[in-house]
Amino acid sequence: MAASRGVPPMRVLEEALGISFSPTDDTAETGAASAGDGAYYLEQVTITEASEDDCEYEEIPDDNFSIPEGEEDLAKAIHMVQEQATDVQILEQKTVLPSRHVAHEAIEDFLCNFLIKMEMCRTLDCFQAEWYELIQKGGSDLRALSNVPDVYNQVMLLENENKNLKKDLKHFRQAAEKAKEDLLKTRKERDFHRMHHKRILQEKNKLIADLKGLKLHYASFEPTIRVLHEKHHALVKEKMLTSLERDRAVGKISGLQATLKNIDIGHIQVPVIKGKHESSAITHNLGDRATIGHSCEKENKPEGPTQKCLREGREENGTKPKTKSERKDSEFPTDMQPDPNLTACKENLSPTKFDYKLNNIFRLHELPVSCIAMHPSKDILVSCSEDRLWKMVGLPKGNVLLTGSGHTDWLSDCCFHPSGNKLATSGGDATVKIWDLAKGDCILTFEGHNHAVWSCTWHSGGDFVASASLDLTSKIWDVNSERCRYTLYGHTDSVNSIEFFPFANTLLTASADKTLSVWDARTGKCEHSLYGHMHSINDATFTSRGHIIASCDARGVTKLWDFRKLIPIVSIDVGPSPGNEVNFDSTGRVLAQASANGVIHLLDLKSGQIHKLVGHESEVHTVVFSHDGNNLYSGGSDGTIRLWF
Repeated sequence: MAASRGVPPMRVLEEALGISFSPTDDTAETGAASAGDGAYYLEQVTITEASEDDCEYEEIPDDNFSIPEGEEDLAKAIHMVQEQATDVQILEQKTVLPSRHVAHEAIEDFLCNFLIKMEMCRTLDCFQAEWYELIQKGGSDLRALSNVPDVYNQVMLLENENKNLKKDLKHFRQAAEKAKEDLLKTRKERDFHRMHHKRILQEKNKLIADLKGLKLHYASFEPTIRVLHEKHHALVKEKMLTSLERDRAVGKISGLQATLKNIDIGHIQVPVIKGKHESSAITHNLGDRATIGHSCEKENKPEGPTQKCLREGREENGTKPKTKSERKDSEFPTDMQPDPNLTACKENLSPTKFDYKLNNIFRLHELPVSCIAMHPSKDILVSCSEDRLWKMVGLPKGNVLLTGSGHTDWLSDCCFHPSGNKLATSGGDATVKIWDLAKGDCILTFEGHNHAVWSCTWHSGGDFVASASLDLTSKIWDVNSERCRYTLYGHTDSVNSIEFFPFANTLLTASADKTLSVWDARTGKCEHSLYGHMHSINDATFTSRGHIIASCDARGVTKLWDFRKLIPIVSIDVGPSPGNEVNFDSTGRVLAQASANGVIHLLDLKSGQIHKLVGHESEVHTVVFSHDGNNLYSGGSDGTIRLWF
């Protein structure tokens, strides 16, 4: 291809490599002559190196031979120069690399490699064809041509190395980007784990504090447990003695039954007791039955044990059923007048009080206080405890006036009769007891619940008592007929609280199934249910006027309800500690809540503000206002009642 155009081969090489070869005069003339003949040969040229004048050098100051000023000592200077020369020789010996034989590349190989690299296949074919043709024509002249200078090989090697370095740089950049992403991800994970670790530490510290509190709390129960163990042993002994007495009594009763049977058959001769006006006796024959004559007045002779048991059994069997049968059911009042004191309270509204201070502590019980009830008209309160006792206390000194015992398990609630002369109590023995406060004795016991009774309340008329139990039911008891009038079914969990609407035949129950229910006591049917609590409801109560309901649950949430519209008014969350009991003051403007964290919360219904009373060392179970609202009484799990003045 180059021969057809008349261009010398070295010119093609110059154009391909972008360099110029400087031919000598002889080679130029030979090339011109050969050009005329049509034969082409490679010319031998000499590559001139670039002049050193074109390079820029940076002058390096020679500080190695500088001698500090003031120390111009010839011997020292000569010694320093010799040491530096020795160091240079050592460095040269260490840095000199062994020489190796460098194989130079032939021109044709260089050109072929260049064309292959540039992917010029057709040009490569033409070049090889013409090159070998020239070799055949020219003989050994072409083989005598010089090899390609090393600089071109080095340029090619550097280009290849540069390409490889670019590829490596690209890979390194990709690796750096990936490492950057991994670093960011690792930092996020580190921050997440650090926050998680801090949260774990906080929870750990909280758990440690709770464990310490629980240890202290459990340590406070040890004396109570010892007392309970002692009482248990005493009760076991008492039970054994009672069983022995029972067996002895059963033997006596069986003997009495045999005696009565023989008397009825007529096999025993019973002498007739002589009176003051009669002196006759009747003898019974063995086979005939006769009538036994009794005198109007007995002699002053003492009765035997058999005659005494006979007489008592006949009196009991003859009179008691007759008395029960004669008693009739009480009637629910149809028209009840409201409390006249409400009008007086409404007219003489005093400013509400929130700044109560702890004034006195009454230590009445060994076990936790479960309920406090105020007397309807006197400065007297009754406290119930888990030690199975209730105590009547005079105020404000706190002296015990009366103590009642009769329940076989812990007491849960108590309530005064509207007249104040009777008391109703409920307990874990599944009974409700009525007490005569004038005598201090239990006059009536209602049994019918299957599990513990949580709460009891009196009807405003004084003839009915209602109770709420763990057996999912509530019952209405008739005090006159001494029987259960209605059983209220509907709750799906324990019924924790029950209360009569003031001066009405309406009942309110609060249950662990998170609902409040309103019942008609005359029919025993549920009239309405209130939904809104998310946890078990522990207590519910009315205001004195009955227009607002307050309820509290196991997470410390207190809700107020409009009883006339049966809709919720407001919800107050003072949790997460459970709210055990709520009570209004006499004006209905202040609501007190007893909390399990030892705090009494006072809610101002007018402004919505919440005030706290801190003074209990442990859980507060019950809270109640005095009649005038100047005092507040609370009972806790430490068995004490605290007076707030």
